[in-house]
Amino acid sequence: MRHGCKVPELGKPADQRKAMLRSLTTQLIRNGQITTTKARAKAVRAEADRMITLAKDGSLSARRKAMGYMYDKQLVHALFEQAQERYGSRQGGYTRVVRTVNRRGDNAEMAIIELT
Repeated sequence: MRHGCKVPELGKPADQRKAMLRSLTTQLIRNGQITTTKARAKAVRAEADRMITLAKDGSLSARRKAMGYMYDKQLVHALFEQAQERYGSRQGGYTRVVRTVNRRGDNAEMAIIELT
């Protein structure tokens, strides 16, 4: 039973799901926006917001947590340098999910997730 379980499973085992979310979060912060399915975009939104919140904190422990999650060390340093002036006045909502046309092969709902 999955009563009350809020984790989107995305059709993958836990280790593959976590690796996919880590890579999508890294690519989102590196490129500013990515195109993926709507379910994946909604799942990666929480992880990206968590990384930006850590970057706004700016402490050493927050930096170590972000380095343990994201795949690129230089990207973590760049995020921590620019997060305070870019997102300093906000209390959340750092990403936007915009729906696009369905994918041609399997008619999956696609979305663009971008940093605002």
